[in-house]
Amino acid sequence: MKGPAIFLAQFASDDAPYNDLESIAKWASGLGFSGVQIPSWDTRLFDLKLASESKTYCDELSGLLFKYNIQITELSTHLQGQLVAVHPAYDTLFDPFSVPEVHKNPKNRQKWAVEQLMMAAKASRNLGLTDHVTFSGALAWPYFYPWPQRTEGLIETAFEELGKRWLPILNAFDEVGVNLCYEIHPGEDLHDGVTFEMFLDEVGNHCRCQMLYDPSHYVLQGLNYLEHIDIYHERIKMFHVKDAEFNPTGRQGVYGGYQPWIDRAGRFRSLGDGQVDFKNIFSKFAQYGFDGWAVLEWECCLKHPEDGAKEGSIFINNHIIRITEQAFDDFASGESGLSENKAILGIE
Repeated sequence: MKGPAIFLAQFASDDAPYNDLESIAKWASGLGFSGVQIPSWDTRLFDLKLASESKTYCDELSGLLFKYNIQITELSTHLQGQLVAVHPAYDTLFDPFSVPEVHKNPKNRQKWAVEQLMMAAKASRNLGLTDHVTFSGALAWPYFYPWPQRTEGLIETAFEELGKRWLPILNAFDEVGVNLCYEIHPGEDLHDGVTFEMFLDEVGNHCRCQMLYDPSHYVLQGLNYLEHIDIYHERIKMFHVKDAEFNPTGRQGVYGGYQPWIDRAGRFRSLGDGQVDFKNIFSKFAQYGFDGWAVLEWECCLKHPEDGAKEGSIFINNHIIRITEQAFDDFASGESGLSENKAILGIE
């Protein structure tokens, strides 16, 4: 496992040192991070179109970050991916995820989003990256609770359409040798293992259809996030290290009662302040040989982001396991070979 790295989406701003890539990389390096995950939509940090067209631009970015011992771990298209599939109920709320020119025009907005993903595939190749993170978007999310009773075939139709929209994008990522990792997340049609499998069926078990693992989203929906690694470790190519807590009461549970984050039973927390069992998560990843980046995603309704980043770097460093190259009892081993094994077993 590589790291620690940090996702810059929650830190980028118009204020120094968070307003350009070099400054924010220098800041991250000073906190002990060795990688940054870049939100491709934030033009203060990154020019996605230019990166998709110019290997020189990408080489210059990598060289710039190298001065601070920082690598680009992955690019993110969370916002653009969300717009590949939007239910009409969310049109107004999701319009700000796109450029003003396509607002109030769902068809053009979707076309813009797909173009963004296609550029992200080429930009990832030009940067020499192997993985990319995005959201799936959602057509069926308004119907996640089966009341009123869903019409027969409603969910199947939604996933069939979702697969149809994403298959050309997955093929484009395959052409450049980059995995497309969907963050399993509430609000997306891919919000747990079952829905990921449903989508995987629709895209023919596509080799580039992979997963970003973020345990915080599983804590908030009561999913066994350790067993999830056992089941899907072959598809997990990216890791957001984010903490959360779930404290149900007699007044509120998983759905949160429409309350703001600070008053919800389920809340995101800074690393080490929540309930996620990271000791066992990192052990699971070591067991399965996960060789991706451990990327801090800071989201907390209480702690200041600068403190969350500073503590997060130390936290991840303390949890990354350097995998042993020998068994602990090798000192007591004897000679081995076919003849020795036959002799031990009494085989002529």
